[in-house]
Amino acid sequence: MTSNQKTYYVYILKCADNSYYTGFTSDLEHRIATHQEGRDPDSYTYSRRPVELVYAEYFMEPKAAISFKKQLKGWSSAKKEALIAGNWDKIKILAKCKNKTSHEKLKKDD
Repeated sequence: MTSNQKTYYVYILKCADNSYYTGFTSDLEHRIATHQEGRDPDSYTYSRRPVELVYAEYFMEPKAAISFKKQLKGWSSAKKEALIAGNWDKIKILAKCKNKTSHEKLKKDD
């Protein structure tokens, strides 16, 4: 990585109320500090401080980071906790579709 190449981060914070906040930044240290300081009373983390950084992934391309952030925002707390723990087997289990149109349900009905 060259010194002028920017790095982008997708991060997960665990809030004081045990909820999770997923964010994107190019300056992780500064962004975490702004969450801790509570600069924006309208932000999700403002009333849920202190926050703890529990996961961060870096990207070289901002579009890839934003896409990953959007994906994580749709995940359940259980799935985020599996990611934080690095438990890929559990992520796979939690990712399986469990509704009526699930491909596994269709196989059983054949």
